[in-house]
Amino acid sequence: MTRKPLSASPNPSPRNIRPFAAVSLAAALSLLLSSPAAAQNPQGDAQHCDSDNGGITLSPGFCATIFADKLGHARHIAVDRNGTVYVNTWSGRYYGFKGVPPGGFLVALQDASGSGHADKVQRFGGTLQNGNTGGTGIALYKGWLYAEEDGRIERYALREGESVPSGPPEVIVSGLPVTGDHPMHPFQIDANGKLYVDLGTATNSCQRRNRMPESSGINPCTELETRGGTWLYDANKTGQRFSPAERFVTGLRNGEGFAFDKAGRLFATMHGRDQLGQNWSQYYTLEQNADEPAEELVQLERGADFGWPYCYYSLSLDKLVLAPEYGGHGTEVGMCAGKREPIATFPAHWAPNDLTLYNAEQFPQPYQGGAFIAFHGSWNRAPLPQGGYNVVFQPLADGKPSGKFVVFADGFAGRVKEPGEAAYRPSGLAVGPDGALYISDDQKGRLWRVTYKGGTEIAGIQAAPAPSVATSSRPVGPPEGIHPEAGHEAAVNLPAPPGVSKDQLALGERIYHGEVAGGTCVGCHGSNAEGSPLAPSLITDHWLWGNGSLSSIEQVVQNGVPQPKEYRDPMPPMGGAQLTPSQVEAVSAYIWALNHQGATRTGRK
Repeated sequence: MTRKPLSASPNPSPRNIRPFAAVSLAAALSLLLSSPAAAQNPQGDAQHCDSDNGGITLSPGFCATIFADKLGHARHIAVDRNGTVYVNTWSGRYYGFKGVPPGGFLVALQDASGSGHADKVQRFGGTLQNGNTGGTGIALYKGWLYAEEDGRIERYALREGESVPSGPPEVIVSGLPVTGDHPMHPFQIDANGKLYVDLGTATNSCQRRNRMPESSGINPCTELETRGGTWLYDANKTGQRFSPAERFVTGLRNGEGFAFDKAGRLFATMHGRDQLGQNWSQYYTLEQNADEPAEELVQLERGADFGWPYCYYSLSLDKLVLAPEYGGHGTEVGMCAGKREPIATFPAHWAPNDLTLYNAEQFPQPYQGGAFIAFHGSWNRAPLPQGGYNVVFQPLADGKPSGKFVVFADGFAGRVKEPGEAAYRPSGLAVGPDGALYISDDQKGRLWRVTYKGGTEIAGIQAAPAPSVATSSRPVGPPEGIHPEAGHEAAVNLPAPPGVSKDQLALGERIYHGEVAGGTCVGCHGSNAEGSPLAPSLITDHWLWGNGSLSSIEQVVQNGVPQPKEYRDPMPPMGGAQLTPSQVEAVSAYIWALNHQGATRTGRK
């Protein structure tokens, strides 16, 4: 089922690219007069295109340029009325403290020539060198640039003619929690200065032992006192401190995208929970885990409770059901009958990282008023293919879905859809004053600018072409013949630990890649074992646990990592799979072999 997703924000305020609730003409003029004046070239060439659309595919009639590249881990975006694009970038252990360009984590981009490419890039704000790690949230309001930095919401004054602030920031809110699985703080500001801040959960499902098999849920979930919801502050007031008292809604596991519609209703996206199949294999198969639960779009109203951690939204049953940590077996409703359901649902584990409403006019009429959602991409769908890594469009009418969503932009991941191997991962969205749609990537820091180049009449909303892949429906065999173990020759050629056969290595490779026993290693460590934001590389000298011997690897695989040292999520025993002792030995031997192949290749030892 596809329930109908909603909008992102109302008519853009002159200083707000992430638009908010509808305002009167007088209020809009007030905002305009408080802003730095005069755009130099806010529109540019609306239909400028790169020949390959910057490596992505788009719905028919649209084209893209690479507006900027190599910005760092680019998260959310805000665009001023003069066309200046502001980006918040992030680092920290979520990205292994890697890929951070010199300079501040905040970036101002200008396209003075109107070419569709930024020709002026300026960095400012906190730096890695002075102990900062950047952030996600960013917005413009009444001549100020607001940004999340290291557990604080700060604001910078943008004086007349400035694109980069000349003064230090003021702290609006401090003390926001930054521990656990979801330390980011996206936010939104309405026309009256109400500041809505997301506080994602520290855990997957409020278990006594986070992400561990069959660990029961804490009841009541005390984490909800300070996490798992939206908090409300005053954007006009400095010196506020986080406390439980400002909670606006609860039961949101990780609400990263915020948006208002023209009527002033506030909506948010929510990342659904992980690991139903890995942690509760007696109730869910891994295939069911790949398709459950839904990613959600919800409407926020004071006091609403969206159910986390007690409930999740089942796509197959089209309703909220009780989570296994609280006595559910996949079908029971129980206390979930009283929780707030989503406005719209999307495929499991796609990870909706941002949301924006299209209130401009450069795109054709069927797109006007609809919602764009950036899906960061999954890791928890094995053994089925990973999904997301795209931007979808959801048509809307009067704040309600008016049709099925389509994939509007695709191809970001490139050849491999998995966190560590994807070329790019959509993370932020914003609409410029000329109607261009901006899309950010937090893998390599690319920013796309999307415009419409077709005619005024279109047949309707159409999906982007799937990325080019060689296919054939003709049932013929390969010219080189069929060799069942050919795909595992790499494992056979690896150095084997003493006493381990080549057949065991081949089995270990298949477990690692999820082809046998529901192995989950590839989802976090990557198909090349070079690691990802979720887990470390397995082919370097540095072992976080143990000494790299076969026995120590077996011990870590068997027992898991309940309290990781440098990564945000624990590893359940056997990665959440149900492995026999011989399978643990095989996959451990394969990991040992991968590491020693790297040693041989790089001359270590």
